[in-house]
Parts: sequence; structure tokens; C-alpha cells
Amino acid sequence: MTAKGIIAKVAVDSIAAELGLVAGDKIIGVNGNPLNDIIDLSFALADEYVEILVEKAGGEQELYEVEKDYDEDLGIEFESAVFDQVRRCANHCVFCFVDQMPPGMRDSLYVKDDDYRMSFLYGNFITLTNLVTKDLERINRLHLSPLYVSVHTTDGDMRAKLLNNPKAANIMKQLKTLTKNGVELHTQVVLCPGLNDGALLEKTIADLYALKPYVLSLAIVPVGLTRYRENCPKLDTFTPAEAGKVVDLVSKWQEHCRAEADNSFVYLSDEFYLACGQPIPEYNYYDGFPQLENGIGLVRSFLNEWQECDFSQVSYDKPCHLDIVCGVSAAKILKPLFEELVVPKLIIRLVPVENSFFGHKVTVTGLLTGQDIVTALKGVEGPRDGVILPGVALRKGEHVFLDGVTVDEVAESLGTTVRCAYFAADLGELLASWRD
Repeated sequence: MTAKGIIAKVAVDSIAAELGLVAGDKIIGVNGNPLNDIIDLSFALADEYVEILVEKAGGEQELYEVEKDYDEDLGIEFESAVFDQVRRCANHCVFCFVDQMPPGMRDSLYVKDDDYRMSFLYGNFITLTNLVTKDLERINRLHLSPLYVSVHTTDGDMRAKLLNNPKAANIMKQLKTLTKNGVELHTQVVLCPGLNDGALLEKTIADLYALKPYVLSLAIVPVGLTRYRENCPKLDTFTPAEAGKVVDLVSKWQEHCRAEADNSFVYLSDEFYLACGQPIPEYNYYDGFPQLENGIGLVRSFLNEWQECDFSQVSYDKPCHLDIVCGVSAAKILKPLFEELVVPKLIIRLVPVENSFFGHKVTVTGLLTGQDIVTALKGVEGPRDGVILPGVALRKGEHVFLDGVTVDEVAESLGTTVRCAYFAADLGELLASWRD
């Protein structure tokens, strides 16, 4: 079946608009060549004269001849960056979060993508287990770099066990093939107590560090467990003592890496530090935050941004009571900040929300749901002039939580003004100007 790029939006005054292209039209090929994704399209359009074959709404096909500047794009957004089909994951990881999702949620939350193109374009982590020779040749030929790879462990036997896929054992061979051809990689480990931690984690760090400078970073995140694990292997979260051992191991490696290359190389997610009570590393230890989207260094980045907030000229002429919602883990960071904050007549109440939807072992703010937030806020008494919700818990670009509850519905349920803060600067601005 011919792959087609379905147009979602056409920019005003663009080449596509001049051609009369509209949402729903499908681009089939350029210069007689088929297209599988926007990577193919971008290379095909890198010319001053192109012929574009388009399928219109009625099924008829039209060929457009276009003269343009070499680096000028068409002004098109597509429904998907992949025109054939997003490659699905062929693994059955023991820690897969998708397998722990409750039933009845939107379809997209159950999709397990494992597509190298999405990794290159959007930073999605992939396992490499579904790559074939043709894929590796294309990655090398087009130099699709950097890629984001879920390594989990460099021990072949353990990786095959973790991913429930014999092909997963070939990870070091695949990484060496990619790095030999100059492909840069950001890597991650989902750490599971008693499986890929301890000596195996030490081996993984050493093996990946040996592939520098092409392996750019290694992130280590703890396994996330919801209450929906009836058909999943038995796993547990890290105890404070176990988390402390992980922090100590990684800290030694960071000192070693910084001494050799002035770069920490390996980074822990904030949950490890919060679980064992050790301090969050200083700003410079994150080296520009190469995996901030993976949750690595969010607390330190937040604290740094919060320090830039100036409340010295802020005051209220009458009491203003604001509830600030967060996850259980984040409360450990936010509580002392609000205790130190002095703004006349501003009364802040921090409301850490227990995650009943996914289970109490899930303590991060990003997985809070609207229904749990409403329940928690209804359970606290006292005056309330407004609520500040965490934007990190909303779908990207929308005011909707994972359970489908909207911000407006939260406001209606509570009968108060509700606003969202996406990071420290947003939060500071809301606290400083709630009644402006």
C-alpha cells in the first residue's frame, strides 16, 4: 500500500496555500519518489524545482510543479510525521508502563511505539530490537542523529530477560555499529531492584562510558509501578536504603567522569534523591540538562528558575488564600520554598495529592489525574480564593488530565478560580499577581 502524508494544516501565505492544498489532501510522492515519512519529504524538497504528486479528497491525483528557494518549505503540518505506520514495540518488558494502564482510557495511551524515526524527530526512546539491516543503512546514510535508546542493561542475558525478547541481547553489537558510523546516542536505564541494578548497573555505566564521545548521556530512572499489574511480573519499588545505594554508585561515577571529561555523563532521576533524602545535585552537574524531557534534573532546573522569581515588591491588600497542587514527591521540594516565602496577606496551602487512580506507589506530579485532585481538594477545609494546578500533569497542548477530566471541570467541581503553572516562573507569576 502506498504511503501518504495526510495534511493537517496549511500555513497562510505559504507555497502550499498558493497551490490550493488544504487539510485532508495527501502527498504521495516528490519527483517520482515515494515518501514514508517527513524525513524523506525534507530531503526530497531540498531542491529549487520539485514535482509533488497529491491525492485530493475525491481520490483524484494532481501533479504540482513548484519553483522555490533551496531551503524554503511548503508550509504544511501533517497528521503524523510517519506516512506509513508507526512501528510498534515487539518486546514484552517486565516493567512496561503501558501494560499497567487502567482500561477505558483513550486509545493513544495504549500505543507502544518503537520507531527510530520518532526517536530522531522527537526524542522518543527506542530499544533497537525491531531494526533490520535496511534501517541501519538508512540511519547511517542520512546520519539520523542523535537517537534515544532504552538500553536498560548492557548484559545480553539480562536484557533479553527484561525485554522478553531474545533479540534484545544484541544491544552492545548494535550500539557499536551505530557509534562506529558516527551516530550519537542518548541512552536510558529503567532500573529495577534485584534485576539490572548493583553490579549490572556498574557494568552498564562502564560499557556505555567506553563508547564516548558518541554516547552523549545516560539517564537512570526508577521502575514505575501502578496498581494495575495483575498480569505483570512481580516487581517492587526501591526502598530508601536501596535508592541511597544507587545514588552513591552513580555519584562515584559522576566524579570519575567529571575528572576525566568535565562532564557527569550519567544522571539520576530526581526520585532517587527524594526517596533516600540525599540532596539534589548542583546545577553544573547536569551539564545543560541533556535529558530534561526524560525528567532528569527537573527539580534542580525548577529550583534554579524559582531563585529568579522576585517577590520583594509583591503584597496583597486583603488575605488571598491559594491552594497549590502537587504530587507526593514534589511536596518535599515545594514545602520549604513556600515556608520561606514572605508575601503580605498571601496564604499558601500546599496540597500533595495521593495517586489513587494509578496507585499510591506512583508519587510523581506528572501522573496526577483530575479526579484525584478534586477529591483531595474537597477533603481540605478552610478559605480558598483559587487553585494552582501543575501543568506537567496535563496533556501536551491541552487542558486535560490523563483521566479525561478538564481544568474547567476541576474549577466547576470546586466552585473556584483554577489556573495552571507549567514551571517555576509560571508559578511565581501566579503567586505575585493572582488578583491583578
